[in-house]
Amino acid sequence: MRIAKNDIVLVVAGDDKGKMGKVLKVFPKKSRIIVEKVNFVKRHTRPTRTRIQGGVLEKEAPLHVSNVMLVCPKCDTGVRVGEKTLTDGSKVRVCRRCGEMIPRP
Repeated sequence: MRIAKNDIVLVVAGDDKGKMGKVLKVFPKKSRIIVEKVNFVKRHTRPTRTRIQGGVLEKEAPLHVSNVMLVCPKCDTGVRVGEKTLTDGSKVRVCRRCGEMIPRP
């Protein structure tokens, strides 16, 4: 996956289209990510020993990776991302718009 934890992404599809946020968690096998303050769902919970207060909680639900774009630090917009192999054999992410390298967090 080209998107990693702590990356800044832009949501391009769904109810939260246009919102930006930080990636909190990545699920590579399912191709899904959880983005901070995006795609909230309501979860009805029962009081337990650990959580004394029951009720309706709001939390972030996973988004599919195809519904987000990585934000380039130089362009400051959502961009397509490519991979480039350096001379030492390591792979880096590259912005398709400006050609700038996007470091992994």
